[in-house]
Amino acid sequence: MKNEIKIVIGSWGSYNECNERALGSEWLTLNDYDDWDEIAEELKKQGFILDGIDEELFVQDIENFIASNSVNWDYVHPQSLFELLKKSGVLDDDDKYEKSVIYCDIQGYEYWKQKVKDYDDAWDEDIYLYPDMDWYDLGYYFLHEVDCIAIPECLENYIDYERYGEQFSYDGFHEYDGGIAEIRG
Repeated sequence: MKNEIKIVIGSWGSYNECNERALGSEWLTLNDYDDWDEIAEELKKQGFILDGIDEELFVQDIENFIASNSVNWDYVHPQSLFELLKKSGVLDDDDKYEKSVIYCDIQGYEYWKQKVKDYDDAWDEDIYLYPDMDWYDLGYYFLHEVDCIAIPECLENYIDYERYGEQFSYDGFHEYDGGIAEIRG
């Protein structure tokens, strides 16, 4: 799967003590775990004392999820992040993973988190992706294939498909690196 989300878990206690765990855990691939207890066991194997100095955990580093500059991971408990990712289906479904990354990039992590809390794994039912499309392609698609309007060939040169496509940006459509995303609700 391409959606392997990896994190390094840090401990405020070890960080403040500057002990051997101050730099955090080894990289953990969250997709490899079924529940938080398995992660806790792995941390214990790495020397973490979860009911002692290492009880206050945080996400020290993260890969393959959203841009780290959009979230202050120091204030995100790794257990709540893991449970949110499990609940959303992001760890098990490439489509949900892609939509979560795009949604967080456009709307923000906190909005996505709330959407998952409200709708569980159905959070993405009103998100549609138009990969490899730009505003021109979207305008052309909606005018010719969705609206099904027969436009005489002699008028096609007068239609600004890009501008028509951009009009959809006022109605929940957003451009992202890989195409256009439609976010409803």
